[in-house]
Amino acid sequence: MTAPSGAAIGGPYVLVWDLETVPDIAAVSRINGRDMSEAEVEEYLGDKFPALPLHKIVCIGALIAQRGPQGWVVQSLGAPHIGQRPEPELIAAFVERIASLRPKLVSFNGHSFDLPVLRYRAMINSVAAPGLEARGYFKRYSDEAVDLCDVLASFDGRAKMSLDKMCRVLGLPGKPDNIEGSQVASFVKDGRIQEVADYCETDVVNTYRVWLRYELFRGGLTSAEFEASEAALRDFVQAKAAERPHLAYLAGGH
Repeated sequence: MTAPSGAAIGGPYVLVWDLETVPDIAAVSRINGRDMSEAEVEEYLGDKFPALPLHKIVCIGALIAQRGPQGWVVQSLGAPHIGQRPEPELIAAFVERIASLRPKLVSFNGHSFDLPVLRYRAMINSVAAPGLEARGYFKRYSDEAVDLCDVLASFDGRAKMSLDKMCRVLGLPGKPDNIEGSQVASFVKDGRIQEVADYCETDVVNTYRVWLRYELFRGGLTSAEFEASEAALRDFVQAKAAERPHLAYLAGGH
């Protein structure tokens, strides 16, 4: 993840992010006190959702936007993955960017999954991440790290919706049809990590658009600023779509 060109430290940034993970065979082996094969780990886990420290990060998607005089403008979008660098380096680069920008973090289900997984995996890989403690990112009810899944449901599990359904309710494109979160492990196993990264990028764009709508609702954006922010996002996506065609469907609808 590279810094936005000309970015000033401490500027008004928002960083919208998402993790993609697979079960950590080595960690499961350590728990059981013996070397285990991938098949044995799959049998051990069964249909259970693995404990959070057992989720190895394979991709970190992030969208960085900066507040301008007319609204929010996207500066960068990416999803570095383990096909490019190992997990410790993915984590280190990501937390260093957080430390340098000190942004507001925005996620969907981040407080229940992404944030604790990031902390666990940083510790497992002995990665220093003081930037994660520079602001109150781990305080569930603070505005430093907004978990839209929590906030929109008023922190009540009965009122939660998935990101895809939330997007579609709002008239947004939602997730792509060719992959879903439950398929990530099989895609990685088959060497299709770039497709996972593409999927992760669409997730962060979708999350950003839900956040813009939330900012309009709560008065963080005027109607004109919201429209300008949406237009800036569409321009960004359209400019990238030629080389990143998985983004093209996100250019419409709001």
